[in-house]
Amino acid sequence: MAMNDGMSGPGSNSLKGITFLLVDRNEALLRSFQETLASYGAAVYSVCDISKVKDVFKEVKVDVFLADMEATGQETSALIRSFRDSNPGGSFFLLIDRVTYKDALSLIGPEADDYFFKPLDPDRFAQTIETALGQSRPKSNSLAVIEPYVEQLKPYLIFRSPEMKQVLMNLPRIAASNQTVLISGETGTGKEIVARAIHVLSRRAEGNFVAVNCGAIPDSLMEGELFGHEKGAFTGAHKTHRGKFELADNGTLLLDEIGDMPLSLQVKLLRVLEEGVIYRLGGERPTAVNVRILAATRIDLIKSVREGLFRDDLFYRLNVLRIHLPPLRKRIEDIPLLSLHFLHRSFYEMGISSPYPSLSLGTIDLLQKMRWRGNVRELRNLMARIATLLERDTKIILPIDVLPFLDETSLLDLNSRYNIHQRPGVFIPIGTPMEEVEETMIRETLKYTNGNRTQAAGILKIGLRTLRRKLNKYSI
Repeated sequence: MAMNDGMSGPGSNSLKGITFLLVDRNEALLRSFQETLASYGAAVYSVCDISKVKDVFKEVKVDVFLADMEATGQETSALIRSFRDSNPGGSFFLLIDRVTYKDALSLIGPEADDYFFKPLDPDRFAQTIETALGQSRPKSNSLAVIEPYVEQLKPYLIFRSPEMKQVLMNLPRIAASNQTVLISGETGTGKEIVARAIHVLSRRAEGNFVAVNCGAIPDSLMEGELFGHEKGAFTGAHKTHRGKFELADNGTLLLDEIGDMPLSLQVKLLRVLEEGVIYRLGGERPTAVNVRILAATRIDLIKSVREGLFRDDLFYRLNVLRIHLPPLRKRIEDIPLLSLHFLHRSFYEMGISSPYPSLSLGTIDLLQKMRWRGNVRELRNLMARIATLLERDTKIILPIDVLPFLDETSLLDLNSRYNIHQRPGVFIPIGTPMEEVEETMIRETLKYTNGNRTQAAGILKIGLRTLRRKLNKYSI
């Protein structure tokens, strides 16, 4: 085990107080990383043998763990769990090979915070950590996102796509502002989650976060819902009612599906944004409110403005800061990590302990080919169905295991584009390893014959003894 104390260097002690642990079989590479990180002021421990890792955990609290997956191998998941137990709030990163990265993702799922492709430049790694720490240090010395909200944010922090990276890297700066924000994106892309993140990261975090869906409230009731009403304002108004603006005073108000707001109310909303006061229904006195407005929409508001369905002055008042959340089909790099995160979380919530099933390469390919009209929400629901109804002895989830859980629209769509049939045919994507193809065909044929091995062997055109040998090989 080697240790290097931080000293001044190119990072101007920007990583001072941060302890790194490096695991790699390449001693020369370890020395290079040690020297670079130490020049940024960090304390650096390194080991070539993973059996020495627990000795480091006993000695110091590790903030950042970087491990080469070639060195950790099948012990990766156990190593991550041990790190989490010993160093809560720390961050775990993996070095992986570009050729085998899908296998790596299938093995570890979303357990690591992120991964880097080889070769990794030590300076780039140091600067990446430096940037992450710079964003989190105002509230914490940990690389973790603010603890009270980390679980709800987690699905949207699991990403590799540059589009999502840009969105999330901008959040701290957007949160620090008090300007209105317009969040656009299809249904299920996570607009409300991002809005909540802005609130939690802002100076208004101690105030209320109030969300109202403008498309779910009848036009006749929306004004009272937003601005409140006085006692006796209308039949049945037996007491004064505070609206969403008052409830969000000194906090944040999310106007979800703002494009569904009627024109008559858009005028009144604009006045509130300009003057900072509201008038309750039936009231004559203004009530001052200090509210940050976030608006979300699934529709193209510019098109709505052109069609006369949305006021242009309100649009420009809302569109000060803009966040667009890409649909899941445009960020397929994130699907493997998100799928495993939702799958494992579903198992955990059902009280089922690990190890959990992994996703085969064919299954990942299938998921990446889907259109995902419901986006992340649809993926989350699919993984929950699979976790609930999957056979408990399943170790690897194959495409044939997923197909029965897809809705009719998804199946028809896949079939029209890729000629997929549930039965008696089997979907096997190009590039699927031959052993996985063989296992898939055997499993599907046994289902087709209701478990009759003799019939299955006949259909597969192999001997019964050969079939038995393959059943043992694949633990079927």
